[in-house]
Amino acid sequence: MANTTKNELKKRALMAVRDYGVNLTQFRNAMSEWAGLNVTDMECLRLLFLKGVATPSELSRFTGLTSGATTAMLDRLERAGLIERRPNPNDRRGTLIAPAQSSGEKAASWFESARVAQEELISSYSESEMEIIAGAFERFAKLWDDERRKVQKNQ
Repeated sequence: MANTTKNELKKRALMAVRDYGVNLTQFRNAMSEWAGLNVTDMECLRLLFLKGVATPSELSRFTGLTSGATTAMLDRLERAGLIERRPNPNDRRGTLIAPAQSSGEKAASWFESARVAQEELISSYSESEMEIIAGAFERFAKLWDDERRKVQKNQ
């Protein structure tokens, strides 16, 4: 019986991970549309918030866009006041892309409701439960990064 329960819990956990991914994607799509951006624009902005600065080529690789489509995306983000183009000090012909000063606050306001809901949800767990949750998400994040690297290596 214990083995059946473990198998059932494993299925339930994997379905929850799948549903989490699907629902997060749908939320991100809805937020992009609400903000007047497309999903790729938001992914680019997310990467810039994470990295701080990137070259257009890096953003092109990250998004899978052509150089022309990347330029169009950066033009949209710049018009929206979300990014800045800066000269690259290591390449006088190059440009660096960074989040605009106010873009962090602007984007944070878009996600305020979700942030509050996440805080309420995670606060409802005990410290030992949060340790398990944090560990599981950290391991899943590493799993997806490893799987991405495998796919890219085989291209």
